[in-house]
Amino acid sequence: MRVAQVEEFGGPEVLVPAELPDPVAGPGEVVVAVDHIDTLFVQTQIRAGAFGDFFDVRPPYVPGGGVSGTVVATGEGVDAAQWTGRRVVAPVEVGSYASLATVPADHLAPVPEGVGLREAAALVHDAVTALALLDLTAVEPGETVLVTGASGGMGTLLVQLARARGARVVAVARGPEKTALVRELGAHTVIDAASPDWPDRAREALGERGADVVLDGVGGALGAAAFALTADAGRFSAHGAPTGAFATVPEAGAARRGIRLLGIADVQLTPTTRASLTTRALTEAAAGRLRPVIGAVFPLERAAQAHEVIEGRGVVGKVMLSA
Repeated sequence: MRVAQVEEFGGPEVLVPAELPDPVAGPGEVVVAVDHIDTLFVQTQIRAGAFGDFFDVRPPYVPGGGVSGTVVATGEGVDAAQWTGRRVVAPVEVGSYASLATVPADHLAPVPEGVGLREAAALVHDAVTALALLDLTAVEPGETVLVTGASGGMGTLLVQLARARGARVVAVARGPEKTALVRELGAHTVIDAASPDWPDRAREALGERGADVVLDGVGGALGAAAFALTADAGRFSAHGAPTGAFATVPEAGAARRGIRLLGIADVQLTPTTRASLTTRALTEAAAGRLRPVIGAVFPLERAAQAHEVIEGRGVVGKVMLSA
């Protein structure tokens, strides 16, 4: 099978095309002929050698993520009649940058009619995490939600899903093209993070009380500034770190103000929960209520270029790979 493999930790150039033996479905597994492959910013950070404490990978390795495709083989204990030939999506912890992927059958979610495999792959991680975050933070109608990194793969989905729950959405994105997109997706107010005074503008939009819920997908200094905009007794989620670090917040100060803190550890989901959330996301997409924004698609052999584009942050929406 064709893969894109990280030969050593380093820049995008270490992600190179290679050939590996075709996988065989083991007990409880299926083999998926991959159509499209999800990419995440964290994959570029792992490739560069970051987050070794969280991700136990050693080169050479094939990056993990999510895939969409068609089931072409089943292993012992899997209902071949149910799955063979079926369009599916699934998370793949290691080995998703490939033309074939082995997946436990209980990780699969069928792709409904009306949803393309490209769009399905774009939802397999970001939409699942977005739904989990909104469930965890218990966003209710009439509440105010602040979304940072709102033009990214997950941010665009959080804006749509929070709006669908009846929340008033204040979104933070960078530059005119990205802010225009976020406004189109339903944000009530959009703040340009390129403005040095963006926290003041956000405070004005949120009102004196601040945001009931802050969903920070950026981290670093921007995330810390967003924390200051959280209302007393509000909820703050630090789930993204494309800046290189999750937002650092004063736990004692948060406790004193009654703010509930959430992090990436709170959205580490069981396969059953993930499959259920994936089905919810695909159902919303099939009904036209959730639209992934895909900014660029590269063939698998050009995965290194895809990583360059992701790190350059110039593309609006997700970067995908096609197998």
